[in-house]
Amino acid sequence: MDLDTRITLTTGVALLTCALAVAGLHAYARGRAQRAELVERLTSAGQVHGSSRRRFHTLDRRLRRTGTGRRLELKLAATGLDVTPGEFSVYLLAAVAGLWLVGQATLAPFFGPIAGLLGVWAAWQFLTWQRQKRIEKFINQLPELARILANATHAGLALRTAIGMAAEELEAPAGEELARVANQLAVGHSMDDALGELAERLPSRELVVLVTTLVLSNRAGGQVVGALRNLTETLEERKETRREVRTQLSQVNMTAYAVPVLGVGSLFLMNGVKDGALERMTGSPVGQGAVVIAFALYAVGFVLIRRMSRIDV
Repeated sequence: MDLDTRITLTTGVALLTCALAVAGLHAYARGRAQRAELVERLTSAGQVHGSSRRRFHTLDRRLRRTGTGRRLELKLAATGLDVTPGEFSVYLLAAVAGLWLVGQATLAPFFGPIAGLLGVWAAWQFLTWQRQKRIEKFINQLPELARILANATHAGLALRTAIGMAAEELEAPAGEELARVANQLAVGHSMDDALGELAERLPSRELVVLVTTLVLSNRAGGQVVGALRNLTETLEERKETRREVRTQLSQVNMTAYAVPVLGVGSLFLMNGVKDGALERMTGSPVGQGAVVIAFALYAVGFVLIRRMSRIDV
């Protein structure tokens, strides 16, 4: 084989390799784009719960790109509410503006910003309460979930198939959350990542134990049936214990919310007894400082009562 033939052959092989490399990169990029589009569609479908039309698309897209927007999105997803971060932000701003005007009109101009801040705090507390209620409901479903997974794996089904079966049989929120996990597994997410996101959305000790058991069994290939059945009995006992503790602390929790309500009610009572009293009181720096200190003390009392009544089971 002469030198010209070798040069021609080498050049042809190099060109063929480059062409195959370009085709491979193009196929890889197209596959990643299709996968990202599918993940976004499944995620959006899970978040809006089948809603056909959303509002404030531009604001919602911009919020999702920020760290605060992503944290808000995660919190809204944990609450199960049919609302996007953009919609929640607009509704919150409208509520704050309304409370600001009502506080100025009914009490005094000084109370407008305070009423707006109280609106933000109330909205965030509502999300926290809604999220905690969803977590409690999910925890109550964990024994049945563990039982379904144990029976399915005992029958020879794979863990991925067992999760899909549990998503179909269980009601919300367990059914919705497991359906989201099944969708993530279907588009290529690992079992560790999908279950880890579930534990992040609905944080609780019981769910962490269940997720750890499933992840370790899936990773090491161990016997998951016995572990799940033992875990089912433990979750049933913890469910009853949590119910008793929640019943015992219900009065204390109501006291924590009654303290700030009484403080705000006293302002309306004072202004009702003598019209314009609050406006005259907040007309000086001393009166404004006293009002701020009073609200701060009410907030400290609320936090302390909540902290003292918190018992981790």
